[in-house]
Amino acid sequence: MKKLFLTAVVALSTLAASAQFMVVTTYDGDQEETADKITANMGFGFAMNNGITVGIVKNGEEYDIWGRYDLGAYMDGAYVSLQAPTEDASDNMSIGLGYSLNVWNSLYIEPNYSMPVSEDEAGEREGSFNIGIGYRF
Repeated sequence: MKKLFLTAVVALSTLAASAQFMVVTTYDGDQEETADKITANMGFGFAMNNGITVGIVKNGEEYDIWGRYDLGAYMDGAYVSLQAPTEDASDNMSIGLGYSLNVWNSLYIEPNYSMPVSEDEAGEREGSFNIGIGYRF
């Protein structure tokens, strides 16, 4: 049992040592003039390898799961993102395309466009343009 525990600790510590974590948020202009403009959509991500990042993000009062695939092989800084709520994920999923622009050390500005995968009750799929902020450590 001690060997199994030690093996798990070593594996997790090497995974954390080589990993890249990121804190992301989206500027929400619809919020009141408080810190909620920045913190209403704050999330945390874990870069699993050089091209895939997964994490959770706050969406109002709920938390969503999000993922990002880096398109660095095609265009440096571009990415495709997917965000889904924890309940009814396939019905309320949104997909997006964005660009990560390094402005200072590990701080990034990330303009992106996202739209729902499925139509709403009115038969529309209205997308939105967002300005995101990311910090990688």
